[in-house]
Amino acid sequence: MVRIMKLLTRDERPPGEEPVSDLVPEPEVSRAKRVRVSLAAACAPLLFSYTAVALVLAVVSFTADRSRFSATGALLAAGPGWLASWQVELELGGHPLGVLPLLPTLVVAWLTARAAARAARRIGGRTPADAVPVVAVIAGAHALFGVLIAMLTAGSPIAVNPLTAFCVPGLLAGLAAVAGVAKVCGLPAAVRDRFDPVAVHGLRAGALGLAALIACGAVVFTVATALSWSTVDSLFESGFGASFGMFVLSVAYLPNAVVAALSFATGPGFSVGSLTVGMFGYREGRLPGVPVLAGIPSQHAVWWPVLLLLPALVGVLVGWKIRTIDEDPMLRMRAVAVAGALVAFGCVVLGTFAGGRLGDGPFDPVSVPVGVASVIAFCWIVLPGGFVAFFAGAHEPPEPPGEPEAEVIAEDVAVDEDAVETEEDEAAEPAEEPEAEFDDEAEAELARELGEDLDETPAETAPEQDGAVDDAVTESTDGSGDESAPGGDR
Repeated sequence: MVRIMKLLTRDERPPGEEPVSDLVPEPEVSRAKRVRVSLAAACAPLLFSYTAVALVLAVVSFTADRSRFSATGALLAAGPGWLASWQVELELGGHPLGVLPLLPTLVVAWLTARAAARAARRIGGRTPADAVPVVAVIAGAHALFGVLIAMLTAGSPIAVNPLTAFCVPGLLAGLAAVAGVAKVCGLPAAVRDRFDPVAVHGLRAGALGLAALIACGAVVFTVATALSWSTVDSLFESGFGASFGMFVLSVAYLPNAVVAALSFATGPGFSVGSLTVGMFGYREGRLPGVPVLAGIPSQHAVWWPVLLLLPALVGVLVGWKIRTIDEDPMLRMRAVAVAGALVAFGCVVLGTFAGGRLGDGPFDPVSVPVGVASVIAFCWIVLPGGFVAFFAGAHEPPEPPGEPEAEVIAEDVAVDEDAVETEEDEAAEPAEEPEAEFDDEAEAELARELGEDLDETPAETAPEQDGAVDDAVTESTDGSGDESAPGGDR
């Protein structure tokens, strides 16, 4: 019974084949649901970010001194504020405003990425092709909304270029959506399959190096602000409304200040109007009374070059990360070059978004020398990183392909020659006759069939043979005697 049950429940699938229940395809998502989910993913972060901007502006205007709160005015002003959160340059009364806060940009990009990832999971996205509709709908919705706001603000004191309002939000929202669906739809695996493994390791190390440089900038900014806390405190003594507005403005521009501190720590520095702050140069100038800028020093200090140890340590970190990726030192150096290129590109992007025009007054423009900063950042990664990656890893290059196979073939040939020599030696030696082996049971059975004892048979036949021989000898003797007898008589 047990054997019958085993036969009935035995799995007849070939090894490695999935069970029948696992091969049943998942129900396909309808096109209507895909469109509905994609539209929801595009509109949810868009409306939420617009509402958040309107709420912040309403709170600031409500708490400001000698100002009248208007809900309609807050909603109308939220449109240009939403464009500013996506880094769209504005014109206030004919004066350009291009240095825009980065913190709102990071927040709206994070919301967009979350919405895109959720939409990709809901429609069952598994491949990069499944991510294309979600990304396209999100980017298109943000681009169209930007153009709509630009058209509604026409004729107001706040002017926006429609082409910029269309391209910049659409591009940034599309990149944020790609970042959100990357893991869900398997984009990292697809990139790894198409890229050189050495380049992939270099990109990872470069991302680590860029994050470390940003951390260095944050440390420098924090220390400088803490040392200038008295100045920061004096800027918050102008009443609750103004202090709250200063606080919101400083928090919004906090990433911009970190990028400026990063550029200062790596060497090139930054400038605000006529003020230039660099590691090896300083030029005085006026500063706006904003708490986020309170840490900018008023004069040059001889100990500033000590801060260059921070980017040097970042380069050492990148080289230490790359030292074990391959035994060939030249491949490790190539990975270091890829990491340096990624860091340089990241510095260009950060410096571009961190600066911009600030009206036509004494504080215009706010800029980071992105060209020089990118080249110096590349050198900070490649020089110390290449030194560590070259000398801290393996020094012997890998064996060229083909030599191991030749050695294996040579070993096989040697083994075959030994086997042939052994066979020839065995053939030259005389073959030994196998010893006869008798089976006692077979002998007993044969004795029973013959009915006689094997040991007595030779003893019985031997006397008979001896008697026959004696008779033959006697007869020959008698014949010879007869022939000799007559001769004797004669």
